[in-house]
Amino acid sequence: MTKIDYMQPDGTRITVDAAPGDTVMSAAIAADVDGIVGECGGNMMCATCHVYVDEAVAARLPAMTDDEDQMLACTEAPRTAHSRLGCQLPADEPMVVTVPGTPT
Repeated sequence: MTKIDYMQPDGTRITVDAAPGDTVMSAAIAADVDGIVGECGGNMMCATCHVYVDEAVAARLPAMTDDEDQMLACTEAPRTAHSRLGCQLPADEPMVVTVPGTPT
């Protein structure tokens, strides 16, 4: 099992044990982490698993594809240099991701 920490907009940390083969999104959905919806089931057809990736692991993650880059243009929360879709991130090493807050 791999530990994934989901930082909530209010500062709460939710730690989830991800199983082999899980993505950041699927581990969050299984643990009912607020803010991660995964409407499309991980098919990269929505941006409801948008997270901000901790800089410490960002360089070790798979490169962003053009499709992911285009889908991130649809995020409800502001996009940053550390924005990624959780469905595209293998949960194969411990990491911290921040769940974006909903803009008001």
